[in-house]
Amino acid sequence: MTRLLRSLSGSPARPSGPADGPNYPEVGATRTGPLPAGYHHLHHTVRIGTGRAVYEAAGAAVTTWAMHRATGARVESAAGRAEPGVTLTVSLGLGPVRFTAPCQVIWTTSTRTRTGFAYGTRVGHPECGEESFLVDLHEDGSVWFTVTAFSRAAVWYTRLGGPVVRALQHFYARRLGRALTGLAAGR
Repeated sequence: MTRLLRSLSGSPARPSGPADGPNYPEVGATRTGPLPAGYHHLHHTVRIGTGRAVYEAAGAAVTTWAMHRATGARVESAAGRAEPGVTLTVSLGLGPVRFTAPCQVIWTTSTRTRTGFAYGTRVGHPECGEESFLVDLHEDGSVWFTVTAFSRAAVWYTRLGGPVVRALQHFYARRLGRALTGLAAGR
């Protein structure tokens, strides 16, 4: 089934750099801003709790793929945590019908008040762009999770899906926030 989905995808987006690297030229834009024109932008922020323990648990869940896995996504990577250059494949779907998304970690951050990373799409991903996942500890002790992304269709079925694909991306960002809230609270 995976082979069938891959064959239906048509030709992947052409890479801007090495064949195994990111397939878009604005590498790092989720860190440096502003988000580039010509893409759909996503920005979702949610409060996930309060205190250093919540911040540290959330940061660990984000950077070790636990947050993604808690949503039902499959994450395959030789690395146990996000580090620049690490490649991974995220797949979503039900049973044998899964959409596979090859990615590469672009940047990471780990400070006393901010933890997270961004990954960029690689050839074979149904979208083209970058997505960051950040956990912030504010001065008042509140802990916030933010997903920021820019993307555009890279294959025929995401072009055809248009607004539905964007709605699914927003749904998944909210789902990540709910999953992380539970993980950070020890549920």
